[in-house]
Amino acid sequence: MSTLLEVSGVSVSFDGFRAINNLSIQIGEPELRAIIGPNGAGKTTFMDIITGKTRPDTGRIIWGDQNISLLGMSESQIAMAGIGRKFQKPTVFEDQTVRANLAMALRNPRGPFSVLFDQQTRAGADRIAEIAAEIGLTDSLARTSGALSHGQKQWLEIGMLLAQDPRLLLVDEPAAGMTSQERAHTTDLLKRAAKTRAVVVVEHDMEFVRRLDCKVTVLHEGSVLAEGSLDHVTANQTVIDVYLGR
Repeated sequence: MSTLLEVSGVSVSFDGFRAINNLSIQIGEPELRAIIGPNGAGKTTFMDIITGKTRPDTGRIIWGDQNISLLGMSESQIAMAGIGRKFQKPTVFEDQTVRANLAMALRNPRGPFSVLFDQQTRAGADRIAEIAAEIGLTDSLARTSGALSHGQKQWLEIGMLLAQDPRLLLVDEPAAGMTSQERAHTTDLLKRAAKTRAVVVVEHDMEFVRRLDCKVTVLHEGSVLAEGSLDHVTANQTVIDVYLGR
């Protein structure tokens, strides 16, 4: 497994509060990684820094085979470089069908609007069918996205990110508000996606993290407190004191 993303010595402060404190973390490709930690540990800021939403004060972020620095890049350039992010609340086009949502997300050289006029290539149609099968929405392609359940909207948004073929997928609390059946499907979906790319999941739900069965990084006060399997990190006394014992 090669290193895809290397964050070293990164710090960022907001109005004197240090949200990220000398953080160093490496993500491989392919890899599934869970990031856990108490509120205010820096989990969201970590994702903001990688996607270019927040600029760190110090440190470096190196990406990909060419060892490119992400620090000088805009949010859109970082997305184009292959980093996709899914926020906690799904953002799909509610009045469009599932098929149209996936079509808009596909990397289409003719721009996003040509697909709305049914000018999809056969390859595009095949790819949409493939993603719909992957996320479990084959039977819902003709439905408007607003009619989907909360869990299905989450899967559609993951599908829209997969349509852009990112090398790194950042997913924020995917299990929140899901039924147990939906959560099981989401676990399978993320594990499959991580076979061919890096998937980083920020999650509070320990049961969900256990089902992901992957390496876990525990953040606390903006830096890495512990890393390893879930059993390894949850047996760590400091982790118990600052996070699990609450």
